[in-house]
Amino acid sequence: MNNVTLIGNLATDVELKELDEEKKVANFLLAVNRQSKDGGADFVRITAWNKQAELCAQYLVKGRRVGVDGYLRSRSWEEEGKRRTAVEVHARNVQFLSPPDELAEVVPFETAAAS
Repeated sequence: MNNVTLIGNLATDVELKELDEEKKVANFLLAVNRQSKDGGADFVRITAWNKQAELCAQYLVKGRRVGVDGYLRSRSWEEEGKRRTAVEVHARNVQFLSPPDELAEVVPFETAAAS
């Protein structure tokens, strides 16, 4: 079973890319507090797709609190002659958790299926 649920604050603004007319992808870094006496945070790359990606790009900025439900995905590539790998969370659902008074507009709570 591959399920991940995280709550944290955006450590970066959302970057939205249009892959073609129908497919969009949004990426951002989520800071999740560690539950230890030393504290600190883990930074997790989040990827959202299509309608969910558009909503994230429209309403989220660095510092906003969100809940993410998704699954882990690993990838690897070659860069400057070195093999690189990354593990990220592909979001099934991103819930906007910042208080309404912090949002400039009314945020639609629409679930968008991941592609």
